[in-house]
Amino acid sequence: MSGDDIYRRQRFGQKTGFGQFPALLVVDFVNGFHDPEVLGGGNIPDAVMATLPLLEFARNRAIPVIFTRIVYAPDGSDASLWCQKVPRLQDLTEEAPESQIVATLAPRPGEIVIRKTQASAFFGTHLAACLVAKKIDTLIVTGCTTSGCVRATVVDAMSLNYRTIVASDCVGDRALDPHRANLFDMGQKYSDLMRGAEIIAALDRRIAETVDSTEMA
Repeated sequence: MSGDDIYRRQRFGQKTGFGQFPALLVVDFVNGFHDPEVLGGGNIPDAVMATLPLLEFARNRAIPVIFTRIVYAPDGSDASLWCQKVPRLQDLTEEAPESQIVATLAPRPGEIVIRKTQASAFFGTHLAACLVAKKIDTLIVTGCTTSGCVRATVVDAMSLNYRTIVASDCVGDRALDPHRANLFDMGQKYSDLMRGAEIIAALDRRIAETVDSTEMA
């Protein structure tokens, strides 16, 4: 019996779908993770480009957009064991060019930027409070790396009972094997997987249905 058959038999991979109030979460698409000479590589540049239409759609449809960055103190006072595992993370300070969100996705006024020191965008941050304040029930996740900060964020989102959609072509990793393996695993246990274009089409339909029902009322 194949691995896929086991997952199907045990009824993994069910869909949670969209709620009423989605937000787009762009995880750690910063220069350092975009650059293969620093902390990047693999398909991360492709994922950045694939995120552009989804980001533009969210902005045009007034869907909240939230970015995350890894930011450490210049003196290393908040460095953790994670920095011991990956020492170059500690170079991602507030002013470091490597810590800035890539220019093609640069946040606009009014868009939230969450600074974090751990893999999950929820750990030790005010992300959950922001989502509660905006009444968000669905997170559309893009970013990098698939096996690291994206996965950690998605697991925490599910743990906090958010419907979570991973835009599968809008997440990237420095190596493709962990990218593919973690996409599969997240899709089976923690999130729905949809390509960016599919997400746009699905949200367009939902918005159109909402408008139609309002006009009929």
